[in-house]
Formats: sequence, structure tokens, C-alpha cells
Amino acid sequence: MSELFGTLSDGTPVHRWTLERAGVRVRVLSYGGIVQSVEVPDRDGRTADVVLGFPGLDGYREHPEPYLGALVGRYANRIAGGRFPLDGRTYALEPNSGPNTLHGGERGFDKRVWDVEPVEHGLRLSRVSPDGEEGFPGRLEVTATYTLDASGALRIAYEAVTDTPTVVNLTNHTYWNLSGSGPASGELRLAASRYTPVDADLIPTGELAEVSGSRFDFRTARKVGSGYDHNFVLDKGVTESAEEVAELYDPASGRVVTVATTEPGLQLYTADHLTAPFSPGDGIALETQHFPDSPNHPDFPSTELRPGGVFRSETVYGFGVRG
Repeated sequence: MSELFGTLSDGTPVHRWTLERAGVRVRVLSYGGIVQSVEVPDRDGRTADVVLGFPGLDGYREHPEPYLGALVGRYANRIAGGRFPLDGRTYALEPNSGPNTLHGGERGFDKRVWDVEPVEHGLRLSRVSPDGEEGFPGRLEVTATYTLDASGALRIAYEAVTDTPTVVNLTNHTYWNLSGSGPASGELRLAASRYTPVDADLIPTGELAEVSGSRFDFRTARKVGSGYDHNFVLDKGVTESAEEVAELYDPASGRVVTVATTEPGLQLYTADHLTAPFSPGDGIALETQHFPDSPNHPDFPSTELRPGGVFRSETVYGFGVRG
């Protein structure tokens, strides 16, 4: 089911689609592939929206930097200096975070209107990113398919092909607040024995540091706290099918969200820089991804995509309750 959500200044309509199954209701926008809301019950059966979103299109247009619920690309996270080498050539991107490129540039996938078509229990979003968009090489054809399975889990499956060698790293930037309002709280379990330390600009140093004995150790579930904007190196690495890597549990409501993915990394961001109408710490982002700045770190899992190849990635958010 779709409805008109708003209109851009150039007259382009933006639609909102509603998916509902197994007691879960998800709303997705054609603008930015945004997950606007996810409604799930607590342990007493009371339903609340557990993600951060704006009620109207103007909110997303006026406050783009949090990337609330957005489909992020061409390259999720940061590329140092807005430059990367590929096949002997250095590509210059549009910097939008100091000297660095963040989440695809000034007008990444999160600020584009996607074509949407219904599929069984879901939606297929698609667009063509032209050669040179935000400085990235290659004409990139992208699809992102959002579906609810029989249990109500939200599955996002990405595919992309290119006509020129390029780099691709896609994610979803939903902020979770399992209590439904106020500061986000929760206990996080994360199957990661290492993380990528960063410099003052949040660019990885190249080290894969052990989490043992540090505040980055979530291998046993514990309260998240604040001060995180870091990529965790998932123990499973890159996998053909999605494997569970994280669980966030809110003791007050009993709500649980699990994260399964094919990706080798997960960015934990505790939203310490959110601004009005939200407050710092109102959400927790769990962004499945390849590592930040991978094109400048040959030892990191590769994000290169070449003609004839297919980029595939899948992440599944499962919902439940605990007594």
C-alpha cells in the first residue's frame, strides 16, 4: 500500500509504502529508501515505533545529516581525503565531512528518489547512479529489496552492477530506540573480537585491534552507553548468507532486535551528535557494512566491483520480546 508523502521543490512526488506482517508494520519512503518507522509490540503486547524518523518530508530535507533510516551509498562511512586509488588511477570524490567523503558525498543515495515496485511481502527499490556521480566511476545499477518474512523480520537485500571498475559499500542507517521514546537504552551483544581504531577524523588507522579488556568488548551482552562511532570486525567475515552477529535488548520493554548479515563489519554509532528535534543518545545505529576507507587499505576486505561481477549484500533485522 502506498500514499503520497510529499513533493520535492522540483515537483517530484515522494511516496510512502507500508508493509505489514506477523504483527510488524514497516513504512518505507521512495526518498532515500528511508525506513521511516518500524512498529513492534513489547512484552505486554503494546506497540510502539522503535526507530527514529520524521513525520513529514520536510524533516528529512531540513535535517539530512543524521541519515535517519536511509539507504546509504555509493560508499557507506568514510573515505579519507575524498580520494581513493583504483587500477593505477586516483579518483577524487566530493568531500562533505571536512576533507573526507562520508556516506557517498553531498548528495548520496539517501537524497535521491528511488523507483519502487511491489514484490511479494515487500518492495524493490531501484535507481541508476550515473558515471561520475559524486566523483565515483562507473554507471552503477542498484536495487534494494525490502521484505517482511513470515516471522515479521525485515530483510534488506542489495544488488549492484557496473560498466566500469568502481567501489561499492551499501548500508541502512536506521537508529533503534526499543523503548519507543526518550534516550535509547539497551544491552548489546556483538560477535566481534576486533575493531578498527580511528584517528581524530574517524578514519581507520589500519590496525585491527583486539576488543578484549576494552570498552569495545560486547561479546557478552552489556549496556551500550555512549561515545561509540566505530566499525567492529565481525568474527564471521564475509559470508554468502546472512548470519546473526548482533542483538540489542531493552529490559524495560522486553523488545529485542537481532541483526544478521553477509557483511564483514558493523558500525556502532550511539548518536552522540544528534540535534533538535532529537537529543544526543536518542538512537543506536547498527550499520552493517564493509570497513570504512577500505579502498585506501589493501588489507581490508575489498569493496571493488568490476564489470561482469555482481555486488550482493543482505541484512536481516529480527524482532522479538523477552520476559
